[in-house]
Parts: sequence; structure tokens; C-alpha cells
Amino acid sequence: MAVHPRHPWAAYLGRRFLRFLLSLALLITATFAMVHLIPGDPVRAALGITASPELVAARTHELGLDLPLWEQYARYLGGLFTGDLGESMGSGLPVAQTIADRLPYTALLALVAFVVVMITAIPVGMAMAAWTRGGRRRGAELLFTGVSGLLAVVPEFLLAVALIVVFAITLEMLPVADVTGEMGPRFYVLPTLALAVGPAAALGRIVRVEALGVLSSDYMRTARAKRLPARLIHLRHALPNLLTGALTIGGLLISGLIAGSVLVENVFAWPGLGSALVDAIKAKDYPVVQGVVLVYGGAVLLVNLAVDVALGRLDPRSTIRED
Repeated sequence: MAVHPRHPWAAYLGRRFLRFLLSLALLITATFAMVHLIPGDPVRAALGITASPELVAARTHELGLDLPLWEQYARYLGGLFTGDLGESMGSGLPVAQTIADRLPYTALLALVAFVVVMITAIPVGMAMAAWTRGGRRRGAELLFTGVSGLLAVVPEFLLAVALIVVFAITLEMLPVADVTGEMGPRFYVLPTLALAVGPAAALGRIVRVEALGVLSSDYMRTARAKRLPARLIHLRHALPNLLTGALTIGGLLISGLIAGSVLVENVFAWPGLGSALVDAIKAKDYPVVQGVVLVYGGAVLLVNLAVDVALGRLDPRSTIRED
């Protein structure tokens, strides 16, 4: 799509929004096809082998799975536009109600983890860049890169188990799961750490590399030649030039946090969408699986769109001029 020279920002938004709509259409189609790509009869699989043929036929008709495929797809789209995601095969409750009840817990956990990642990774990465700039303190640099590289590749669920062993079982400092329904701040600590440690380590490494490039640039040498305070140099001159890269990686991290929360929630018995998804998969409750997957995928697409728009405002030279 060609960019009109008088309206580059509008053209940029149009491209990004069109890409979002196309991705959303593919996501919706994929979630619809999920049930039809499962080998065998999904209703029979959900009800069990002991269910009578009459019960299976009645449930199939109730779910509309005996209709032509195009009509099922049309009904599925109509339900999405009206907020009707179907009913759970197990509980009979609306899928939308299940999502509405559990989504706040997942969203808040992911948001807290993202805030922890950003407020730790950016300062630590900048500090390590300033501390090891010019080949100084080689030992500290190797220690930082080694530890952060190790933490960045540890799976979230494995880290969650390790945190439980150390802080809940051995030290008895923090609770594992909320069995009382209080959901106080202490219950957020271990799940948040399990989600945030790996992304924070990865982002810290990236920020350090970016900051080394910024600190060695000509305008930074000019700022140091003016005898400006180090705090002013780093906060006013270096930090703004790191935001574009940090924001790009931060958007990817949010998507990773959303996906990683599925297993972490199950480790800590967190009452969010991740637990609902795993329970629905085990129970072969396909309407719930469809609805939760759609929410997760839609959240990732929205985050990517928001990051693209933010990058367009922060660094228009590298984004708006795309063809």
C-alpha cells in the first residue's frame, strides 16, 4: 500500500489496523476449525464412551454440530458479535461467563509481572552498561551475561516449581495457592516471580547491549565533555533513546507473559484463564477451549497493535515510511 505524502500517520495506522483485522480473521477461523479438526466425534469424546447414542445426538443438535459447515461458521461469527461464545459441555454455563469470571485474575497477574519486568530490567541493564562500558569490570560482565542468559531460558513452570520448593516448602515464607479466596498481595509474589524472572533477564541483556551503543555515541561523548552529571546523562540523554527498543521487546514480552501464564496458573492453582483452559482440555470441553484460545490470541494481537502504534509515535522515521 502506497503512503500518501500528506498523511503518512493515517496511512501507517491504516496498514497496522488492516493487518490486525486480517490476523483476527485468521484467529477466529482457526478457533472455529479447532473442533472440526479433532479426530473422531468431539461430542462423544466430551460425553464419554458410556453415553447413549440418543444423548450424543441430542447434544450434537443442541450445539449445532449437525448443521452444514458454512451455517455453523455463520452462527459462530454471529455469536462472537453478540458475545455468545456457546455453552460449556460440562457445566452448561455460558462460556462468556466463565471468561468474564476468570479474565481479571489472569490480566492482573500478567500486568503485575510486566511492571516488575520493566522496572527491574531497564535500570539493571543501563547500570550494567555504564558499569562495564569500555571493557571495564570484565568479571562482572561475564557474571551478568551468564546468569541472565541462564534465567532467560528456564521455562516458567520449572522456575515456578523451584520457587515453591525454596520459598514455600523450605523457608515457609510465602503461600503456594489461595485456598481461602482472599487473593491478598502475598499470593501474587511467587506467580509474579515465575512469570517475570525470565523476561526480565532477557530484556536486561538487550537493554545493556543497546545502552552500550548509546553510551558510545557522539552526542553522549559531547554530553560527558560538558561535565554534565552522570545521572543527568543517563536519564535525560541515554534513556529516551533506549525506549524504542525496550518498548518493542516489551510488547513481545507481554505476549510471552500471556502464553506463559497458562502453565504458571496451573502450578499455583491460580483461578485464571490458564487454569480454565487446561481443565477444559482435560475434560474435552471444546466450547470453553475455543473461547479461551480466542481471548488469548486476541489479547496478543491487541498488544502487538498497541506496540506498533506506540512505536509509530516514538520513532516515526523507522515505521511510518514503510511501503
